[in-house]
Amino acid sequence: WILLAAVALLIVSPATTEEGTEAEKVLTLDHSNFRDAISKHDFIVVEFYAPWCGHCKALAPEYEKAASELSSHDPPVALAKIDANDEKNRDLATEYEIQGFPTIKILRNGGKYIQDYKGPRDAEGIVSYLKKQLGPASTEIKSAEDAFSLIDEKQIFIVGIFPDFAREEFQNYTALAEKLRTDYGFGHTLDAKLIPRGESVSKPTLRLLKPFDELFVDSEDFTLESLEKFVEESSIPVVTVWDSDRSNHVYVGKYFQTSSDKAMLFINFSKEQDSFEKEYKDVAALHKGKGLCFLLGDVDSASNAFQYFGLKLEQAPVLVIQKADGEKYLKTGIEPHQIAPWVKDYTEGAVKPFIKSEPIPKVSDEPVKVVVRDSLDDVVFKSGKNVLIEFYAPWCGHCQKLAPILEQVAISFQSDPDVVIAKFDATANDVPRG
Repeated sequence: WILLAAVALLIVSPATTEEGTEAEKVLTLDHSNFRDAISKHDFIVVEFYAPWCGHCKALAPEYEKAASELSSHDPPVALAKIDANDEKNRDLATEYEIQGFPTIKILRNGGKYIQDYKGPRDAEGIVSYLKKQLGPASTEIKSAEDAFSLIDEKQIFIVGIFPDFAREEFQNYTALAEKLRTDYGFGHTLDAKLIPRGESVSKPTLRLLKPFDELFVDSEDFTLESLEKFVEESSIPVVTVWDSDRSNHVYVGKYFQTSSDKAMLFINFSKEQDSFEKEYKDVAALHKGKGLCFLLGDVDSASNAFQYFGLKLEQAPVLVIQKADGEKYLKTGIEPHQIAPWVKDYTEGAVKPFIKSEPIPKVSDEPVKVVVRDSLDDVVFKSGKNVLIEFYAPWCGHCQKLAPILEQVAISFQSDPDVVIAKFDATANDVPRG
């Protein structure tokens, strides 16, 4: 678990310590003052951190510099932090769904609206990003110069085109912009001719400009649900590329955030990209809009994925499909000409799911029995015994503290044939659903 709390920065004149140095600008909050602090701010930024986290330590001086500069902004911008590793802040961590450190949240209107911070982690980048989050979520485009200054051709930008700004479509558009403003830039206009891509339109139109595939797409469906779905689907390339190019990483993040089923082909880019890419893109294009999105990954950049799926690098090229419910299918050592028929077999239900499991231990004479995915049914569900099983991660500090206690419990029950005390490495074995 990871804890949470929010923070408020009261805007006052710079305080000083007894030595006369300027005090920290980042407000420190905890469970006792969190609610009161955020209720006083229309806009506040909260970092949830753990004292032992290396990324948090690296962020701290940059966050403090940003807070110092933003405290003199008009209006001042509040930055805060909370120790999410503190036991007393557990309820807040759960409430705000903190799953890693550091996590930065933007809280608006006294905490009524909560958004993830998705900007840079250096002081200059933090300041620039947060300044853009102030004021209206969408900027009116009145001239070609406005469009040029707002639209970055290397990033996704969303434009609402309207006959006037009084219709229901515009209200839904502004609601969309407010909700997604931490992810995209937004602009609205009365004249589609000012937009660098696309034709003029006669109806309210949402135009998404992007630096890949067809470069722009339009939608005329202005229900809020349809707008969100259109943006989610259109902001992911037909094939997302995962390599060392940092400009691609934002799309990799969006790829993994989507609710669609995911196809992932991992190859050695330096040797195999030319022979695989066209075949894979053709298959991806055939499945566009059918609930399956595609990623092409370089084994050198995506080694963590191999660990997650329980694979070895020498098994590449490998094609993995993971459904939204977590069920996985894979084909190791795949050849370019095998991609289309294998995906077809998958869609027709002819491919069996892949289940990750460590080998079943040959000897099991320890007090705490080691259970793996392939032995879970026999040892736990079909044993007819009373089983206490711990699902753990080797790197988890809480799990490490529990280990000797679990050992003592197992020793105390060793003489009882109807009781089994066991442990299951949830990082190396698939945990059954439900």
